[in-house]
Amino acid sequence: MIAIRDLLIQRNGLDALRIDSLDIQRGETLTVVGPNGAGKSTLLLALARLLRPSGGDIIYDGKSLKQWDELEYRRKISFVFQAPLLMDMTVEQNVALGLKFRGTPKEEARERAGKWMKQLGVESLSKRRAGQLSGGEAQRVSLARAFVLDPELLLLDEPFSALDPPTRAKLIEDLSSLLKEDHRTAVFVTHNLNEATKLSHRIAVIVGGMLRQVGPARQIKAKPADEAVAAFLQELPHSPMI
Repeated sequence: MIAIRDLLIQRNGLDALRIDSLDIQRGETLTVVGPNGAGKSTLLLALARLLRPSGGDIIYDGKSLKQWDELEYRRKISFVFQAPLLMDMTVEQNVALGLKFRGTPKEEARERAGKWMKQLGVESLSKRRAGQLSGGEAQRVSLARAFVLDPELLLLDEPFSALDPPTRAKLIEDLSSLLKEDHRTAVFVTHNLNEATKLSHRIAVIVGGMLRQVGPARQIKAKPADEAVAAFLQELPHSPMI
């Protein structure tokens, strides 16, 4: 679905991310891990076409992002940020907002919003205003708002990092089930290797602005590609899952 070749992203005149080669298969969940400032979010912004490459290319469905019509491409993706960024309106109105912008008929929008509110466990909160939600509830609404657009590619930038551990664990579990049932292509950024293991088919390790290794979590743990990957793994809490 996505092929990245010789990619260079620069920010403020400095190299922020280099990827020699990376393929993302349709229906795959790829989790991107690495230390703070490594370039993980830069990759998501490049995939969202919010950052333009200084070199190389990102190819989506056989066509360079440079060749895609911007609106046409944006309608193929949904982006979930660390902060939910909800509007001051009801849960149902927030979930259906993107559909409203796209001119979806009201009845269809209501049905689709209802489906994804139910899937994300916020159906009972449909008439509650965004400001009355807990952090976990707000992030569930944010996810429902992303899924309701039926994106081909879902981009998630550490959406659970501000949540308390029990809320976070339950939301990870629910999202993992949804992605498996839905066969949605997703790229998920996190610092947490446990989360990466639960959610993803493969893990991409970015350290120092470079993609260092891609593979299953156990393989990366057993055979780090280089000293930078090994040092990153040593800094993480020991996990029996990996």
